Amino acid sequence: MDAHAGSQETENSFPAEEATERPTRMTRIQTLTLISMASVNFSSMICYSILGPFFPNEAVKKGASQTVVGLIFGSYAVCNLIGSMVMGRYIVQIGAKFMLIAGLFVSSVCTIMFGLLDRAPAGAPFISLCFIVRSVDAVGFAAAMTSTFAMTAKIFPNNVATVLGSLEIFTGLGLILGPPVGGWFYHSFGYEVPFMLLGCLLMIMVPFNIYVLPSIEAEPSKDSFFRLLLHGKAILICFVIVTLSAGLGFIDATLSLFAMKTFNLSSGYVGLIMIGLSLPYCLASPLIGYFTDKYPGTRTGFTVTGGVITAVCFFLLGPAPFFHIQSQLWLMVLMLALIGFSLGMTAIPTFPEIITCAHEQGFEEGLSTLGMVSGLFGAFWSTGMFYGPIVGGLITQRLSFEWAATVQGAMGLLAALLLLAYSLCQRRQRVREDDQQGEESTPLLNG
Repeated sequence: MDAHAGSQETENSFPAEEATERPTRMTRIQTLTLISMASVNFSSMICYSILGPFFPNEAVKKGASQTVVGLIFGSYAVCNLIGSMVMGRYIVQIGAKFMLIAGLFVSSVCTIMFGLLDRAPAGAPFISLCFIVRSVDAVGFAAAMTSTFAMTAKIFPNNVATVLGSLEIFTGLGLILGPPVGGWFYHSFGYEVPFMLLGCLLMIMVPFNIYVLPSIEAEPSKDSFFRLLLHGKAILICFVIVTLSAGLGFIDATLSLFAMKTFNLSSGYVGLIMIGLSLPYCLASPLIGYFTDKYPGTRTGFTVTGGVITAVCFFLLGPAPFFHIQSQLWLMVLMLALIGFSLGMTAIPTFPEIITCAHEQGFEEGLSTLGMVSGLFGAFWSTGMFYGPIVGGLITQRLSFEWAATVQGAMGLLAALLLLAYSLCQRRQRVREDDQQGEESTPLLNG
């Protein structure tokens, strides 16, 4: 018994120096970490994604307008933004493992409570409780995901994109299963059952991760988010992240109502349509992660190309009014599938690229830096999730879904082109510096 306990204690701790080693095969710590992170990604995302097919319609029945529905989705993003920044900055002081487990527990309780909101009176009481529960849930989600990204990058320092891409399979599965499962349970059993079942699933993940998740020892850093944002490329990558999450938040808040109204679909069929977005992302992410880890120089190219494809797909999602093309169900499903694929191209390389920017700014390697990068990623992702539903909901209510999707596409195209222009300028500058060094070394060689 003592020997087993000693072995367990050794294997469940992860000193800083172990992160720099590159073993030929995965250690037990790495295997347990993968299992833990996969369970967190799957359970968290399935609980997040169940709202899309039926909650906007249910909220409208309770007296909420399309704009208010967007604000409810947006409040989640605001609290996630604040939580990501705080958790990322103080991940070492709080403890990565404790942060993840506490975040899961809070999210599970809030998911169950959200399932009871249909009993609240319509109007202001229902809307207020939606804001409160959703906001607290966002803080728990921020804690879980910030620690997930940081721990993954710490334990797999040499192949971050590959591991994150592989974990996105489980994120994709959660996104895939959430809408149809939520829509089917809602259609069959009512509003409460989907939230109760999935809240209990999250609760089961708490003791599971207490057992399998390793602890990480680290020292706090004095670096700040603002110093990281002084790097030009880091700012542009964050802008790309904002446009990606804004597009997804817009789809979550508005697509179901548009599809029901335009094509007379039920909530269950809307959930099936959402699979068209999640499945390609789930399949593409590990391949893109592996390729960009093997060839780091391709990360910017993947991000720019994916951003352009995403923008074009949003132009055709409505489609844009200036195309004079009638909305068709097959076209919407095809565009969602292409958005899912291009989202993997764009999003997967961004996290390791921000880590590279941090090191170029002189940030020391360690959990504290990774926590700040995770917090920064989560904060800008949440900024987009706030902007997308609210602005998209306003444009949809005042103009139309077609114009709102066009605005989302224009933002994504702008971000991709700015990143491309910056990368080309940096490449030209490096070429000039190399030429100058060559000219300076030539006289010395002749002498």
